[in-house]
Amino acid sequence: MGKKIIYYEDAAHDDFAGNHIQAKTVPTDFPYAIQNPFWRILEFLLYRLIATPLVWLIGKVGFGLKIKNRKALRRLRGTGYFLYGNHTQGMMDAYTPTLAAFPRHAHIITGPEAVSVPVLRRLVQLLGGIPLPGTMKGHRPFLAALHSRVCQKRVVAVYPEAHIWPWYTGIRSFPDGSFSYPVRENVPVVAFVTTYRQRKIFKKLWPCMTVTLSDPFYPDPALSPREARQKLRNAVYDFMCRTAAAPDNYAYFEYRKRTPEKAEK
Repeated sequence: MGKKIIYYEDAAHDDFAGNHIQAKTVPTDFPYAIQNPFWRILEFLLYRLIATPLVWLIGKVGFGLKIKNRKALRRLRGTGYFLYGNHTQGMMDAYTPTLAAFPRHAHIITGPEAVSVPVLRRLVQLLGGIPLPGTMKGHRPFLAALHSRVCQKRVVAVYPEAHIWPWYTGIRSFPDGSFSYPVRENVPVVAFVTTYRQRKIFKKLWPCMTVTLSDPFYPDPALSPREARQKLRNAVYDFMCRTAAAPDNYAYFEYRKRTPEKAEK
C-alpha cells in the first residue's frame, strides 16, 4: 500500500487538521487576565500534576518523542522567551511546547476555534491557550497577556504557519507579523522543528517524532521594529528549512500541488 496523498491548492491557507469546530470571534471582553487565586491553584494542579506527566507519557510511548539541543534553553533561565515551530500535528503540537520548555510553564497562541466551545474554553486557558483577538480593541488585553507571561519568565509558543498539515516534512512560508511579539517585549526567540523517523518495527504505523531546538535568536535593537521582526523571521525560517531538509526526515504522507486538471475532476 502506497503513502496517503494529500492534494493542496493554497499552501498559505489550506488546512488539513480535520477540525470541524465552528470558530467564533473572540469577544473584546475576553478574560485574558484572570487574577482569581482559585484559578491559579487550579491552573497549577491541572498543568503540572495532571497534564505534564500525561503528555510526557503520550509523547514517549505513542510517538517515541526525542528532543534535541535542549541545552540551548539553559542560557534563558532569567527571561521569558518565544518558541516558533512548524505546524504538523494537532494534539501533539499542543503538547510539544510543554515538553520542550519543561520545567517552564508554556503557553500557546491559538486560533479562535480553541475557545469556541464554552465547556472547553476554560480548560484551554488553564492548559496555557491564549487565543488571538477577534477585534481591534481585543489586541490590547491580548498583548497585555503576552507581556504578563513573559514577565513571569514563562514561554509563549507560536505556530507561524497557522494551519496544520499532518506529518508534512517541508516548511511553508509564513509572514513576519507574529515576530512583533518578541521585538515588542525585547526577549529571545527559539525555533523548533518537528521531523519524523520511520519506525524500525511496525513500519506502517505513524512515525516517531524528533523535535530539534535552535540556539536563541535575539531582536536587534539597532533596527527598526519592522526590520527587527523581519530579521528574526528570516533566521527562524532558515533554521526550520535546514533542519527539515535532513535526509532522514521521513514522509508518512505525500503532499502534491493540485493541478487544474486534477481540480476539474
